[in-house]
This record gives sequence, structure tokens and C-alpha cells, in this order.
Amino acid sequence: MSAPHVKVSDIKSRPDQPDCGLGHACQFCPREPECTLDKPRHEKLLIEARLERIDQIVLVMANKGGVGKSTVSANLAAGLAARGYRVGVADADIHGPNQSRFFGFVGAHVRVSERGLATCDFETAPLAHPIKVGSLAFLMEREDTPIVWRDAYKHDFMHHLIGSFDWGALDFLLVDMPPGTGNELITLCDMLESANVAALLVTTPQEVALMDSLKAARYCQERKLPVLGVVENMSGITCPHCHGEFHLFPREALARRLEETGVQSLTQIPLDPELARGSDTGVPDILARPGGTVAEAFRPVINACVEHAREHFEQAAVHSLNDAFSENLQSPMLEQALEGLAPEQRDALRQELTDMLNIEQQRLSGSGRSKE
Repeated sequence: MSAPHVKVSDIKSRPDQPDCGLGHACQFCPREPECTLDKPRHEKLLIEARLERIDQIVLVMANKGGVGKSTVSANLAAGLAARGYRVGVADADIHGPNQSRFFGFVGAHVRVSERGLATCDFETAPLAHPIKVGSLAFLMEREDTPIVWRDAYKHDFMHHLIGSFDWGALDFLLVDMPPGTGNELITLCDMLESANVAALLVTTPQEVALMDSLKAARYCQERKLPVLGVVENMSGITCPHCHGEFHLFPREALARRLEETGVQSLTQIPLDPELARGSDTGVPDILARPGGTVAEAFRPVINACVEHAREHFEQAAVHSLNDAFSENLQSPMLEQALEGLAPEQRDALRQELTDMLNIEQQRLSGSGRSKE
């Protein structure tokens, strides 16, 4: 498994050259040894085609392991899917691909077809659309096989994860990231430069996890990657005997440091045995207990994802209007219609048309904001 080491944005499209049209990377193709087509271009077109059908990508990040990124990714995906959105989960944690377990696909394997690598589709009664799951676990012979890869192989798999898996049309693709700000994250950020991407940070309240989470937040700020906010996992517990609530870790330091960094705390997920049990049984707790405390705690996170996607859509609509208005004012038909007028009349009429289009643009963009 070895893809060309190039950034997608570094390759220029050459429409005059043919492409095989297959939905998987060259490394999965039996014709690869004798193929003479432009392989880097094929990899680029493959990723572009996948990204064109995905509206919003959310990287679920933490600079520290064991804080619950996979749990948050799976339950957030389930919560979005329960609202009727088309959702996928890309498992980018190469050394610990756990999403197969979170959705009940332990031991599952996928095949390569002309459309690409198949996803495993999680279906249950409340969901209008299945949750599409892609993971390295589906390509491993055994679940306990260790992945011992250098960065070059990790770079390649990140391209396969986005480009070779057949994601189809999605409203949200959640990427369960490995810990840290290393090769996998850098590769994905380079690959997704032109996509609508945001980060969701996961932490636990203790000081050592907080310190690492702030590193992830700083990376996002330096990379100009929007941060939806922070999910505080394992932040409290309810006593099974007296039903009183208490915190295992003090969160004053967390709250203070987040405020200093300018990152919003979205929610506090309690330490709940049922949440862990749902991960083991393959049904996210947010679906198993839609009215429970965990589902309630995830609601602000789901809302943050939906609001960010809506804002991006409205901004894209305004940009499209700008382009359309600009083209209309410069159209040959308009120039021909103004040709017979005196120069001062032509300039006055052009200004009047510009003012009218600007007013209409403001009305439409203002209407979009009012819906929030």
C-alpha cells in the first residue's frame, strides 16, 4: 500500500488526459503493474470526487489518548443520524481502530469494487439513513494484529480513508483522529484544504489532559482550522445509591484555561457505565437511551455541528450570489443593450443596476441570517 507522496492541491488537473474512472486507489487495482495512466492525477480526482459529495467534515481531536474521542465520535454520529442527516465515520486512528466495535462490526471485512472500498453500514430502526463506517479494522485479518507502520504508510492510508472508501453523499463525515498533532493530522489537513472542515476537541478535566488539549487547540488556531468547541468527557458521576452528582476531577483550571485560549466548552459528558456498555455492545448509548442523561449532554454538541454547517452553507450561498451578480453586470447581452446609449446614461444605468443587485444580495443574505 504505497500512494504517491503528493498534496492534492499540488497537482493540476489535466482534462485532456484519460482516467480509468475506478473508485479506488491504484494500489487496490489488479491492473496497476501494467497501467500507464497518470496515477497521481487519478488519486487527486478520486479524493476530489469524494469530497464534492460531503458537505461538512468534523475532525474529533485530542492531543492525549484515552480521553474518549472514539466514544464521542460514535455517539455524535448517532445523534446526527437520529436527526435525519446522512452521516459517515472515518476511523483515522491507525494503531487503535475502534469504530468497528462501536457499531457492532467486529471481525467484519470489506471488499474492493469498481466504486471503491465498501463501508460497513450501521442500520437501526430510528435512523432514516445508515451510518457509513470506514476503518482500517475492516482490512485486517485479525482484530488484534498490531499496526507497525512508518509515517509514509500512514500518509498513504489517510488518502485511502478519504479517497478509496465509497462514502457516497453525506451531510457529515466525522473523523475519529488518533492522539497528537502528528503525521495523520497534518496529512488530512493538507488533503482537506478546500473542504468545509472544523475541529471538535475532547478532553477530561484533569490537568494533564487539559495541557495536551490546549496544544491541539493551539494547532487548530495556527492552522486556521475552525474549532466548534470542547467536549468535557468523564466530567461527573451520579452515585448509584443516593443519586447525588459529583465531579471526580476539579474543573476550575479547565474552565479558566479554555477561557484564556478562547475556546468554548460545549458540554460535560458524565462518566456513565451505560455509555461504556453501549460501546462494547455495538449500539451507541445515544440511540439505546435517547432520553437519558448522556443523550441530553450530547445535544449541544450536535447543535454546534448543525449550526456550523448551516453558517457555512449560507456563506457559500452569498459568495455564489456575488459571482452571479458580477457575471450579470458583465454579460455581453447587457453590454449590447447599453451600446446605443450616451456614455453618461450608460454609466448611470449601470450604477443603478449595481445598486439594485446589491440591495437584493443584502436582502437574501440577511434573510439567511434571520433563520438562525
